[in-house]
Amino acid sequence: MENHKTIQQMQAEVDQYIGQFKEGYFSPLAMLARLTEELGELAREVNHYHGEKPKKTTEDENTVEEELGDMLFVLICFANSLGIDLQNSHDLVMHKFTTRDKDRWTKKEDQTEGESKNE
Repeated sequence: MENHKTIQQMQAEVDQYIGQFKEGYFSPLAMLARLTEELGELAREVNHYHGEKPKKTTEDENTVEEELGDMLFVLICFANSLGIDLQNSHDLVMHKFTTRDKDRWTKKEDQTEGESKNE
């Protein structure tokens, strides 16, 4: 059963979880350190599965999916702690990519153009 959540729902879910603890969110600097730590763990897993460094037999079995989830959790905590709406952040960066960077990479053939040629 698939349960699709919006970014706002994920931010609210994390906020509800963190809100039950007296400590609350970590400081922005500590949050950045945690995000960096999780990025290192993600890099290690990617290297194990897609790179040249196999896992040691003594290492725990983690997955890239789990590590991405850890990063997402910390990123949501970071945003929440600073009062940042991640959907707005996403919209801002997509606007940048679709305007300033719109011609930066080679585009695939336009599907509508290809369809009109076939008609």
